[in-house]
Amino acid sequence: MEHINKKIKSLRVENEMTLKELSEKTGLSVSFLSQIERGNTSLAITSLKKIADAFGVTMSYFFAEMENNNYAVKKEDQKSFKLEGSNVEHTRLAGKFPGRGLEPMKVSIPPSQSYKGEFSHPGEEFYYVLKGIVIFKIENKEYVLNEGDAIHFPSENIHQWKNPTSEETILLCALTPVIF
Repeated sequence: MEHINKKIKSLRVENEMTLKELSEKTGLSVSFLSQIERGNTSLAITSLKKIADAFGVTMSYFFAEMENNNYAVKKEDQKSFKLEGSNVEHTRLAGKFPGRGLEPMKVSIPPSQSYKGEFSHPGEEFYYVLKGIVIFKIENKEYVLNEGDAIHFPSENIHQWKNPTSEETILLCALTPVIF
């Protein structure tokens, strides 16, 4: 995520904009924006969208280094990130090509991770448990998945997950629509 922070600061400086002016355009606090630029805090997708809109760029502008012009995504080119307020690590596995409709990722859920927030959004989600155990709660029904198990559901359904074990859980994920 460090390169995103640098791109935000660079855009702000290039546009001769103060943190206060960026704050006014985005509705995000000056202190939060300062922490983002210094790389001292993580950034939610919704906050990044506000920043992108303020500069008149697409969100993909901030992830240009994550993408390549190849179908293969080599291990050394995979970039991990965490969403604001979460210690779950996501690693993008997508190649770059026009019309891509699928967002594949590796998801690492730390030990003893309890349910946090409820999610509901357009699209579909598929998860395959590579290692560990995860409990998905979809529309108040729990699904306990062990290594080798999979789950596929419409993302419009209210959903959450947790790792009830003392070991890290690793999932292979494919979702729609494309996020980045």
